Amino acid sequence: MESHHAPRLESLATRARLLHTLHRGAQPLLLANAWDVASARLAARAGAAAIATTSSGVAWSLGAPDGDRLARDAAIALVGRIAAAVPLPVTADLESGYAVDAAGVRETIGLALAAGAAGVNLEDSSHDPAEPLRPVAEQAERLAAARAAADAAGVPLFVNARVDVFLRRPGAHPALLDATLERGRAYLAAGADGVFVPGVTDPALVRELTTALPAPVNLLVGPGAPPVAELAAAGAARLSLGSAVAQAAYATAARAAGEFLTTGGYQPLTPALDYGDLNALLADDD
Repeated sequence: MESHHAPRLESLATRARLLHTLHRGAQPLLLANAWDVASARLAARAGAAAIATTSSGVAWSLGAPDGDRLARDAAIALVGRIAAAVPLPVTADLESGYAVDAAGVRETIGLALAAGAAGVNLEDSSHDPAEPLRPVAEQAERLAAARAAADAAGVPLFVNARVDVFLRRPGAHPALLDATLERGRAYLAAGADGVFVPGVTDPALVRELTTALPAPVNLLVGPGAPPVAELAAAGAARLSLGSAVAQAAYATAARAAGEFLTTGGYQPLTPALDYGDLNALLADDD
């Protein structure tokens, strides 16, 4: 059974430095986002260089909806379980920081570091229908607080600033791009290390972003997105599957239950991972 103790500080700093290096390699950092220990270990076994959590997958697995609705302690505890279970850097999707202000974000980052996170995602969505994005200055202050918490701990935490302009605001392409660049530059100036722009996969637009932003650019990919090689050629440094793997797993659960309860069939249950293989995956102490 895996240990649930977070990595020692020296080890965490080493993992954080490695995470930085992985964003500047010849190929993008590929993240098949995990939501529990089993999915994290499966990603590691498949050859992942780092493990990222998915906030939505984590929330769903713990019985909560996504969107800053999961209790912070529950989210951090899950990060700790994953960080203790894999010998890789773990970057934690912390939504908007599970906090109402910058001081709360700093506290959240301290907890995430104690749990073993080598990197974090912090988004600028506010989940307020009237104003879906936080003001730039407010989000910059929250990111500066995250940076200060990491500096105080002596860990070079990779802070990935998520810019949700293309997800949350309708509008013309030039206006969305300009707003994204304004936010991305402000967040980098506040101490972020990378910029995450979900909602963008068009290679020409990706090239505009990666040319204009002086930091690694992260994209959200999945069915319908261009192949990894094409996005890599456009300059993307990090590609994340986000909630897609968790959604696919839950789709299998829905199909299996539906067929079994309506027709008495079992077809959605195949192919499946071997019971002994999964048991051994979790019994193996890394």
